[in-house]
Amino acid sequence: MSRKALFTNLGGAGHANEGSSAAAGDAATASDAHRPTRLRTRPILGSPELLSEPATTPVGAIGQSLGEFNEKAKRAEEIERKLTAGQVIIELDPALIDPSFISDRMPSSAEGLADLKEAIREHGQFNPILVRPHPEKTGRFQVAFGHRRLRAVTSLGRPIKAVVRDLTDEQLVIAQGQENHERKDLSYIEKARFARRLEERFSRATIMAALSVYKSDLSNMLSVVSKIPEEIIDAIGPAPGIGRRSWIELADYLSKGETASAVRKAALDSDLAPLTSDERFKRVLASTKARSIPAQSENWRAASGEPLATVAQNAKRVSLTIDRQKAPEFANFVLNRLRDLYLEFEAGSPEPS
Repeated sequence: MSRKALFTNLGGAGHANEGSSAAAGDAATASDAHRPTRLRTRPILGSPELLSEPATTPVGAIGQSLGEFNEKAKRAEEIERKLTAGQVIIELDPALIDPSFISDRMPSSAEGLADLKEAIREHGQFNPILVRPHPEKTGRFQVAFGHRRLRAVTSLGRPIKAVVRDLTDEQLVIAQGQENHERKDLSYIEKARFARRLEERFSRATIMAALSVYKSDLSNMLSVVSKIPEEIIDAIGPAPGIGRRSWIELADYLSKGETASAVRKAALDSDLAPLTSDERFKRVLASTKARSIPAQSENWRAASGEPLATVAQNAKRVSLTIDRQKAPEFANFVLNRLRDLYLEFEAGSPEPS
Protein backbone atom coordinates (compact mmCIF):
# COMPACT_ATOMS: atom_id res chain seq x y z
CA MET A 1 0.00 0.00 0.00
CA SER A 2 1.38 3.41 -0.95
CA ARG A 3 2.10 5.61 2.06
CA LYS A 4 3.57 8.63 0.31
CA ALA A 5 0.98 11.33 0.82
CA LEU A 6 -1.17 11.93 3.83
CA PHE A 7 -3.19 14.80 2.38
CA THR A 8 -3.18 13.77 -1.30
CA ASN A 9 -6.83 14.61 -1.94
CA LEU A 10 -6.76 17.83 0.03
CA GLY A 11 -4.16 19.52 -2.13
CA GLY A 12 -2.27 20.84 0.88
CA ALA A 13 1.29 20.90 2.05
CA GLY A 14 3.05 18.00 3.58
CA HIS A 15 4.39 15.98 0.61
CA ALA A 16 8.05 16.78 1.07
CA ASN A 17 10.56 14.65 2.94
CA GLU A 18 8.34 11.58 2.81
CA GLY A 19 10.56 9.42 0.57
CA SER A 20 12.67 7.82 3.27
CA SER A 21 9.64 7.22 5.45
CA ALA A 22 7.75 5.63 2.58
CA ALA A 23 10.71 3.37 1.82
CA ALA A 24 10.75 2.18 5.42
CA GLY A 25 7.05 1.49 5.24
CA ASP A 26 7.44 -0.43 1.94
CA ALA A 27 10.21 -2.53 3.45
CA ALA A 28 8.00 -3.45 6.39
CA THR A 29 5.22 -4.38 3.98
CA ALA A 30 7.54 -6.56 1.92
CA SER A 31 8.48 -8.60 4.99
CA ASP A 32 4.86 -9.69 5.29
CA ALA A 33 4.42 -10.55 1.62
CA HIS A 34 4.45 -14.32 2.22
CA ARG A 35 1.18 -14.17 4.19
CA PRO A 36 -2.17 -14.54 2.37
CA THR A 37 -4.15 -11.33 2.44
CA ARG A 38 -7.64 -10.05 1.81
CA LEU A 39 -8.57 -6.47 1.00
CA ARG A 40 -11.09 -4.20 2.63
CA THR A 41 -12.03 -0.62 1.96
CA ARG A 42 -11.92 2.03 4.66
CA PRO A 43 -11.93 5.81 4.42
CA ILE A 44 -8.46 7.06 5.27
CA LEU A 45 -7.56 10.73 5.33
CA GLY A 46 -9.82 11.87 2.55
CA SER A 47 -10.33 8.87 0.29
CA PRO A 48 -11.13 5.14 0.50
CA GLU A 49 -7.94 3.10 0.28
CA LEU A 50 -7.37 -0.62 0.07
CA LEU A 51 -5.78 -1.97 3.23
CA SER A 52 -4.30 -5.44 3.46
CA GLU A 53 -5.17 -7.75 6.34
CA PRO A 54 -4.31 -11.38 7.15
CA ALA A 55 -6.73 -13.83 5.56
CA THR A 56 -9.61 -14.77 7.86
CA THR A 57 -9.66 -18.31 9.25
CA PRO A 58 -11.22 -19.57 12.51
CA VAL A 59 -7.84 -19.35 14.25
CA GLY A 60 -6.77 -16.26 12.33
CA ALA A 61 -9.95 -14.44 13.28
CA ILE A 62 -9.21 -14.98 16.97
CA GLY A 63 -5.68 -13.74 16.53
CA GLN A 64 -6.91 -10.74 14.58
CA SER A 65 -9.35 -9.88 17.35
CA LEU A 66 -6.70 -10.21 20.03
CA GLY A 67 -4.32 -8.03 18.02
CA GLU A 68 -6.78 -5.23 17.27
CA PHE A 69 -5.42 -2.93 19.98
CA ASN A 70 -1.84 -3.27 18.70
CA GLU A 71 -2.99 -2.72 15.12
CA LYS A 72 -4.74 0.51 16.09
CA ALA A 73 -1.66 1.74 17.94
CA LYS A 74 0.53 0.95 14.92
CA ARG A 75 -1.81 2.75 12.54
CA ALA A 76 -1.83 5.78 14.85
CA GLU A 77 1.96 5.78 14.92
CA GLU A 78 1.97 5.51 11.12
CA ILE A 79 -0.26 8.58 10.85
CA GLU A 80 2.01 10.47 13.23
CA ARG A 81 5.10 9.26 11.34
CA LYS A 82 3.72 10.57 8.05
CA LEU A 83 2.91 13.94 9.55
CA THR A 84 6.22 14.35 11.35
CA ALA A 85 8.57 12.63 8.85
CA GLY A 86 11.50 14.81 7.91
CA GLN A 87 10.39 17.55 10.30
CA VAL A 88 12.43 19.07 13.09
CA ILE A 89 11.23 18.25 16.59
CA ILE A 90 11.46 21.25 18.87
CA GLU A 91 10.57 21.98 22.48
CA LEU A 92 7.80 24.47 23.19
CA ASP A 93 6.43 26.10 26.29
CA PRO A 94 3.04 24.40 26.87
CA ALA A 95 1.64 27.78 27.91
CA LEU A 96 1.96 28.90 24.29
CA ILE A 97 -0.17 26.07 22.91
CA ASP A 98 -3.95 26.19 22.54
CA PRO A 99 -6.26 23.21 21.90
CA SER A 100 -7.82 22.50 18.52
CA PHE A 101 -10.62 24.86 17.53
CA ILE A 102 -13.02 21.86 17.57
CA SER A 103 -13.11 19.61 20.63
CA ASP A 104 -13.46 15.89 20.00
CA ARG A 105 -13.24 14.29 23.42
CA MET A 106 -15.26 14.69 26.55
CA PRO A 107 -13.20 15.24 29.74
CA SER A 108 -10.65 12.46 30.31
CA SER A 109 -10.79 10.40 33.46
CA ALA A 110 -8.34 11.49 36.14
CA GLU A 111 -7.05 7.91 36.35
CA GLY A 112 -6.26 7.68 32.64
CA LEU A 113 -4.43 11.01 32.61
CA ALA A 114 -2.50 10.05 35.74
CA ASP A 115 -1.25 6.88 34.03
CA LEU A 116 -0.01 8.86 31.02
CA LYS A 117 1.60 11.48 33.27
CA GLU A 118 3.45 8.80 35.24
CA ALA A 119 4.68 7.12 32.04
CA ILE A 120 6.07 10.42 30.73
CA ARG A 121 7.61 11.23 34.11
CA GLU A 122 9.43 7.89 34.18
CA HIS A 123 10.37 7.38 30.53
CA GLY A 124 10.06 10.80 28.92
CA GLN A 125 7.92 11.92 25.99
CA PHE A 126 8.71 9.58 23.10
CA ASN A 127 6.24 10.91 20.51
CA PRO A 128 6.00 14.61 19.67
CA ILE A 129 2.66 16.32 19.34
CA LEU A 130 1.67 18.06 16.11
CA VAL A 131 0.86 21.76 16.19
CA ARG A 132 0.40 24.55 13.69
CA PRO A 133 1.09 28.28 14.07
CA HIS A 134 -2.06 29.74 15.52
CA PRO A 135 -4.03 31.32 12.66
CA GLU A 136 -5.24 34.23 14.80
CA LYS A 137 -2.67 34.71 17.57
CA THR A 138 0.91 35.59 16.66
CA GLY A 139 3.49 33.64 18.63
CA ARG A 140 1.06 30.94 19.71
CA PHE A 141 0.31 27.45 18.42
CA GLN A 142 -2.71 25.18 18.02
CA VAL A 143 -2.78 21.41 18.55
CA ALA A 144 -3.67 19.01 15.73
CA PHE A 145 -3.09 15.92 17.83
CA GLY A 146 -1.56 15.18 21.21
CA HIS A 147 -4.05 16.92 23.53
CA ARG A 148 -3.67 14.31 26.29
CA ARG A 149 0.13 14.43 26.05
CA LEU A 150 -0.03 18.21 26.27
CA ARG A 151 -2.10 18.07 29.47
CA ALA A 152 0.20 15.46 31.01
CA VAL A 153 3.41 17.33 30.18
CA THR A 154 1.92 20.63 31.32
CA SER A 155 1.10 19.12 34.71
CA LEU A 156 4.74 17.97 34.98
CA GLY A 157 6.01 21.51 34.38
CA ARG A 158 8.16 20.46 31.42
CA PRO A 159 8.56 21.82 27.88
CA ILE A 160 6.77 19.65 25.32
CA LYS A 161 8.27 18.08 22.23
CA ALA A 162 6.38 19.15 19.13
CA VAL A 163 6.50 19.33 15.35
CA VAL A 164 5.23 22.59 13.86
CA ARG A 165 3.58 22.41 10.43
CA ASP A 166 1.43 24.75 8.39
CA LEU A 167 -1.99 23.07 8.19
CA THR A 168 -5.29 24.28 6.87
CA ASP A 169 -8.35 23.92 9.09
CA GLU A 170 -9.44 20.91 7.02
CA GLN A 171 -6.06 19.20 7.29
CA LEU A 172 -5.95 19.82 11.03
CA VAL A 173 -9.32 18.22 11.81
CA ILE A 174 -8.62 15.21 9.56
CA ALA A 175 -5.29 14.63 11.30
CA GLN A 176 -6.95 15.17 14.68
CA GLY A 177 -9.80 12.76 14.01
CA GLN A 178 -7.72 10.04 12.36
CA GLU A 179 -4.99 10.00 15.00
CA ASN A 180 -7.41 9.98 17.93
CA HIS A 181 -9.56 7.32 16.28
CA GLU A 182 -6.63 4.95 15.88
CA ARG A 183 -4.70 5.56 19.09
CA LYS A 184 -7.56 5.41 21.57
CA ASP A 185 -11.04 5.09 20.08
CA LEU A 186 -13.42 7.88 20.79
CA SER A 187 -16.64 6.52 22.24
CA TYR A 188 -19.66 6.48 19.96
CA ILE A 189 -21.23 9.58 21.50
CA GLU A 190 -17.92 11.49 21.38
CA LYS A 191 -17.65 10.73 17.66
CA ALA A 192 -21.24 11.83 17.15
CA ARG A 193 -20.69 15.15 18.92
CA PHE A 194 -17.42 15.72 17.07
CA ALA A 195 -19.26 15.07 13.79
CA ARG A 196 -21.91 17.63 14.62
CA ARG A 197 -19.31 20.26 15.48
CA LEU A 198 -17.45 19.55 12.24
CA GLU A 199 -20.69 19.79 10.27
CA GLU A 200 -20.90 23.48 11.12
CA ARG A 201 -17.72 24.20 9.11
CA PHE A 202 -16.85 21.29 6.84
CA SER A 203 -18.26 19.06 4.12
CA ARG A 204 -19.60 15.57 4.76
CA ALA A 205 -16.59 14.14 2.88
CA THR A 206 -14.18 15.81 5.31
CA ILE A 207 -16.15 14.56 8.32
CA MET A 208 -16.20 10.99 7.00
CA ALA A 209 -12.43 11.13 6.44
CA ALA A 210 -11.78 12.55 9.90
CA LEU A 211 -13.87 9.90 11.65
CA SER A 212 -13.26 6.93 9.31
CA VAL A 213 -17.00 6.38 8.83
CA TYR A 214 -19.31 6.01 5.87
CA LYS A 215 -22.31 8.09 4.88
CA SER A 216 -24.94 5.94 6.63
CA ASP A 217 -22.90 5.82 9.86
CA LEU A 218 -22.51 9.59 9.81
CA SER A 219 -26.24 10.08 9.26
CA ASN A 220 -26.99 7.91 12.31
CA MET A 221 -24.52 9.85 14.45
CA LEU A 222 -25.98 13.21 13.51
CA SER A 223 -29.50 11.90 14.11
CA VAL A 224 -28.59 10.69 17.62
CA VAL A 225 -27.05 13.97 18.76
CA SER A 226 -29.91 15.96 17.26
CA LYS A 227 -32.39 14.05 19.45
CA ILE A 228 -30.42 13.93 22.73
CA PRO A 229 -29.94 17.31 24.48
CA GLU A 230 -26.41 18.37 25.39
CA GLU A 231 -27.20 18.42 29.12
CA ILE A 232 -28.21 14.75 29.05
CA ILE A 233 -25.05 13.70 27.17
CA ASP A 234 -22.92 15.75 29.57
CA ALA A 235 -24.64 14.12 32.57
CA ILE A 236 -24.02 10.62 31.23
CA GLY A 237 -20.49 11.22 29.95
CA PRO A 238 -18.54 9.49 27.15
CA ALA A 239 -19.75 5.97 28.07
CA PRO A 240 -16.88 4.17 26.27
CA GLY A 241 -18.55 0.76 26.57
CA ILE A 242 -21.87 1.87 25.06
CA GLY A 243 -22.27 1.45 21.32
CA ARG A 244 -24.40 2.70 18.48
CA ARG A 245 -27.51 0.58 19.07
CA SER A 246 -27.95 1.63 22.68
CA TRP A 247 -27.52 5.34 21.94
CA ILE A 248 -30.01 5.08 19.07
CA GLU A 249 -32.46 3.37 21.42
CA LEU A 250 -32.12 6.18 23.96
CA ALA A 251 -32.51 8.78 21.22
CA ASP A 252 -35.72 7.08 20.07
CA TYR A 253 -37.16 7.33 23.58
CA LEU A 254 -36.36 11.04 23.58
CA SER A 255 -38.25 11.51 20.33
CA LYS A 256 -41.44 10.31 22.05
CA GLY A 257 -43.15 12.94 24.13
CA GLU A 258 -44.38 10.51 26.78
CA THR A 259 -40.88 9.24 27.65
CA ALA A 260 -38.70 12.32 26.97
CA SER A 261 -39.32 13.75 30.44
CA ALA A 262 -38.48 10.37 31.98
CA VAL A 263 -35.10 10.30 30.21
CA ARG A 264 -34.27 13.82 31.36
CA LYS A 265 -35.28 13.10 34.95
CA ALA A 266 -33.26 9.88 35.07
CA ALA A 267 -30.15 11.44 33.50
CA LEU A 268 -30.08 14.45 35.82
CA ASP A 269 -30.63 12.39 38.99
CA SER A 270 -27.88 13.33 41.48
CA ASP A 271 -27.63 9.68 42.58
CA LEU A 272 -25.91 8.88 39.27
CA ALA A 273 -22.87 11.08 39.93
CA PRO A 274 -20.74 8.45 41.77
CA LEU A 275 -21.30 5.84 39.01
CA THR A 276 -19.06 5.26 36.01
CA SER A 277 -20.19 6.76 32.71
CA ASP A 278 -21.24 3.33 31.37
CA GLU A 279 -23.24 2.64 34.52
CA ARG A 280 -24.96 6.01 34.27
CA PHE A 281 -26.06 5.27 30.74
CA LYS A 282 -27.40 1.82 31.66
CA ARG A 283 -29.27 3.23 34.65
CA VAL A 284 -30.87 5.97 32.52
CA LEU A 285 -31.90 3.55 29.78
CA ALA A 286 -33.28 0.97 32.24
CA SER A 287 -35.23 3.63 34.11
CA THR A 288 -36.63 4.97 30.85
CA LYS A 289 -37.68 1.52 29.69
CA ALA A 290 -39.50 0.93 32.98
CA ARG A 291 -41.36 4.22 32.68
CA SER A 292 -42.40 3.38 29.13
CA ILE A 293 -44.33 0.24 30.16
CA PRO A 294 -48.04 0.96 29.63
CA ALA A 295 -50.51 0.32 32.46
CA GLN A 296 -52.32 -2.97 31.98
CA SER A 297 -54.43 -5.43 33.93
CA GLU A 298 -55.11 -9.15 33.48
CA ASN A 299 -57.59 -11.49 35.20
CA TRP A 300 -56.52 -15.05 35.96
CA ARG A 301 -59.15 -17.78 36.06
CA ALA A 302 -59.16 -21.44 37.01
CA ALA A 303 -59.94 -24.14 34.43
CA SER A 304 -63.49 -24.17 35.76
CA GLY A 305 -63.80 -20.44 35.01
CA GLU A 306 -63.68 -19.33 38.64
CA PRO A 307 -61.68 -16.08 39.17
CA LEU A 308 -58.28 -16.64 40.86
CA ALA A 309 -56.45 -13.30 40.81
CA THR A 310 -55.88 -9.99 39.06
CA VAL A 311 -52.41 -8.91 37.93
CA ALA A 312 -51.96 -5.17 37.34
CA GLN A 313 -48.74 -3.43 36.24
CA ASN A 314 -47.51 -0.02 35.20
CA ALA A 315 -44.17 1.73 34.93
CA LYS A 316 -43.68 1.78 38.71
CA ARG A 317 -45.10 -1.42 40.14
CA VAL A 318 -46.63 -4.86 39.64
CA SER A 319 -49.45 -6.00 41.92
CA LEU A 320 -51.16 -9.36 42.39
CA THR A 321 -54.60 -9.37 43.99
CA ILE A 322 -56.23 -12.62 45.13
CA ASP A 323 -59.82 -12.80 46.37
CA ARG A 324 -59.40 -14.95 49.47
CA GLN A 325 -63.11 -15.67 49.67
CA LYS A 326 -63.19 -17.14 46.15
CA ALA A 327 -59.74 -18.80 46.05
CA PRO A 328 -58.46 -19.34 49.62
CA GLU A 329 -56.25 -22.34 48.75
CA PHE A 330 -54.53 -20.50 45.93
CA ALA A 331 -53.93 -17.48 48.18
CA ASN A 332 -52.24 -19.65 50.81
CA PHE A 333 -50.19 -21.44 48.12
CA VAL A 334 -48.86 -18.18 46.72
CA LEU A 335 -48.00 -16.84 50.17
CA ASN A 336 -46.10 -19.99 51.06
CA ARG A 337 -44.15 -19.99 47.80
CA LEU A 338 -43.18 -16.31 47.53
CA ARG A 339 -40.01 -16.52 49.61
CA ASP A 340 -38.90 -19.71 47.83
CA LEU A 341 -39.50 -18.04 44.47
CA TYR A 342 -37.31 -15.11 45.45
CA LEU A 343 -34.50 -17.40 46.64
CA GLU A 344 -34.76 -19.31 43.38
CA PHE A 345 -34.54 -16.03 41.47
CA GLU A 346 -31.44 -14.94 43.40
CA ALA A 347 -29.73 -18.28 42.81
CA GLY A 348 -30.36 -18.08 39.08
CA SER A 349 -29.47 -14.41 38.54
CA PRO A 350 -26.24 -13.74 36.61
CA GLU A 351 -23.32 -12.11 38.35
CA PRO A 352 -23.39 -8.31 38.01
CA SER A 353 -21.04 -7.09 35.30
